[in-house]
Amino acid sequence: MNFETIIGLEVHAQLLTKSKMFCRCSINYANALPNTHVCPVCLGMPGVLPTINQQAVEYTIMTALALHCTISEYTKFDRKNYPYPDLMKGYQISQYDAPFGQGGWLNIEVNGEKKRVDITRVHLEEDVAKLIHHAPPQGEPYSLVDVNRAGVPLMEIVGEPDLRSPEEARQYLIKLRSILQYLGVSTGNMEEGSFRCDANISIRPENSSESMAKVEVKNMNSFKAVYGALEYEAKRQRKAVAEGRRLTQETRGWVEGVGKTVSQRSKEYAHDYRYFPEPDLPPLVLNQEWVEEIRAKLPELPEARRDRFLAEYGLPLYDASLLTSSRAMADYFEAFHRAKADIPAKDISNWLLGPVSGIMNANNCDITKFSQRVSPEQFGRLLVLHSEAVVNTPTAKSMLEEMFNTGKDPDTILKEGERGQISDAKELEETINQVIEANAKAVADFKVGKEQALKFLVGQVMKATRGRANPKLVNELLKKKLKEE
Repeated sequence: MNFETIIGLEVHAQLLTKSKMFCRCSINYANALPNTHVCPVCLGMPGVLPTINQQAVEYTIMTALALHCTISEYTKFDRKNYPYPDLMKGYQISQYDAPFGQGGWLNIEVNGEKKRVDITRVHLEEDVAKLIHHAPPQGEPYSLVDVNRAGVPLMEIVGEPDLRSPEEARQYLIKLRSILQYLGVSTGNMEEGSFRCDANISIRPENSSESMAKVEVKNMNSFKAVYGALEYEAKRQRKAVAEGRRLTQETRGWVEGVGKTVSQRSKEYAHDYRYFPEPDLPPLVLNQEWVEEIRAKLPELPEARRDRFLAEYGLPLYDASLLTSSRAMADYFEAFHRAKADIPAKDISNWLLGPVSGIMNANNCDITKFSQRVSPEQFGRLLVLHSEAVVNTPTAKSMLEEMFNTGKDPDTILKEGERGQISDAKELEETINQVIEANAKAVADFKVGKEQALKFLVGQVMKATRGRANPKLVNELLKKKLKEE
């Protein structure tokens, strides 16, 4: 029997506010000592009263609008009750039946085909504390509670189970994170936990509407992990059915080191969270004029910007898609183009997606950090030197690395060392004669029609001139010299 995979994602994104959701504690806890960004409110002390963070509300509405949701005129916060060590109050302030946004959608593209994924809801809640587990060589294992994260504004985006493959799930998350980064509401950093995902996955016979037991997968902190966990789980469920075993509704965790999911707890029945309206917070009636003011602040989003790059700059779809997947990269490209409009857009794209991306990968940094060391104007100057044949391509690439490592501008680097391209025929002739004399076999191969021998000889000249020779001129001079012999 053939089965279809059914996937729905629940995404949590920490919001980039200055303070927590219901108190004035700072959200910048990443490198702080444990339990130093806390107060009686986020510690859950008796008698304290929460107050609503207006910026968090605005960011949530902004996101809901970007995802084409209907914004509720009336909304409220609720208490979600469950006992767990990372929840000091014994309940989490969340939203139940009146979220900020409902009924939205997001377009993704997989293998050249567009697909619409519906969004159930976008709501706002507070994050919980963090458990730190220790297993000492001697003695019993134990856990400590760091409350710094408790109370950080957490936006949840619940998608409909419209995804049919791990690749669709990955593309959905990439697109959603890109939108949040364009909006400036979240860093979207999965490794740091500011962008987290729980996946619900099940299988069903093809042409059937009845799915088998649903499994929730947790502990995925990268796009690669999401893809791997869902791929493993889809195969595991199919194998279990083929072997006649019963699938059970459960929560499973992804173990990156071994590449598989493991059972964490059974979920035969839905948990009774005993939701009820938060008595310490008034309901919110959203003024339509305020909602429209927020809508007016929406920036140009990734899909619209990609389409503009196609039309305005004449870039290929592949280039435009990669450049606009990150707002920072798209901004850098446009700042570069404004500074040096005479350099073709495709050339700029080739450098950004090639050498620049290589430097960022090698140094584990993004375009924001790259731009702090190499401004668009400095980079533009380097490409002008390259386009005017002052430096050749290998030299320009090495200069770019030096610009990133030292912060120096290209003209300074050019003055400090012998970097200029050698385009003087007389200056190159001596080197060419030496290369011909030292490589008699390659010369003989060329004379019997082996074109590859010429490339080898050109390479030897480039090596002898430390990459400074004009390769086109070297090619021409070598051909002429070899025909004379």
